[in-house]
Amino acid sequence: MKTITFIGNGTMALSIALGLRETYNIEVVGRTLEKLDAFEVALGKKINKYLLDDFDMNDKTIMLCVKPSNVEEIATRLTGKAKVIYSVLAGTSLQKLKENLSPHAVVRTMPNLAASVNKSMTTLTGDIEYKEEAQELLGTIGVTRWLSSEKEIDIATALAGSGPAYLALIAESLTDGAVKQGLKREDAMAIMRGLFSGFGDLIQDIHPAILKDNVMSPGGTTAAGYATLEDGNVRSSCVNAIEKAYIKAKELS
Repeated sequence: MKTITFIGNGTMALSIALGLRETYNIEVVGRTLEKLDAFEVALGKKINKYLLDDFDMNDKTIMLCVKPSNVEEIATRLTGKAKVIYSVLAGTSLQKLKENLSPHAVVRTMPNLAASVNKSMTTLTGDIEYKEEAQELLGTIGVTRWLSSEKEIDIATALAGSGPAYLALIAESLTDGAVKQGLKREDAMAIMRGLFSGFGDLIQDIHPAILKDNVMSPGGTTAAGYATLEDGNVRSSCVNAIEKAYIKAKELS
């Protein structure tokens, strides 16, 4: 079984590790043994644990999951030349990673929190010789899409990386709306979850506009609710959310 080393032990690292734990041996590098122990418990699998100052990256396959602002600092504490670094750092360029960490190769990757249930939409770009390996590795936690430029992965970060938060807001808001009209919270939550599960399958094969038209009958309930969403500029807000998140990703770089 291959080994992958996580540098960083936060939420994204755990989400990816949960998706990989059946197919990879997992090492984790962190700042304190207490946090590494907690990571191991949450993962539910024995891991090799290293403190940041005691780890040699030489010839390792690294999954870099630290904060973008910490790249320079951890670079001064790590030794060795990694075989390849897979970075999940939003807005952090290939050039910056290569200059600071000096690996043989770098691939930028943007999974999302659905990695923990093997349903991540993960975008990738970087050294082309690792395209196949990157897709195989990240394909164990969901669907992958190799992009041709760093600009594109910054845009994709705004869509797929940040997207679960946007969908969570919509899910919560729709549920609150049903509760406001008199539906029990427990029932509203169950119905919302069923809605999202079915929609996830439908959207794979049907264009959103066609799907909407198939639901919206003339003068019906859907048309009434849909018009209210348009009045509230929901479409425009979603478009602007992607723009703002993309701008932020560029600022981080």
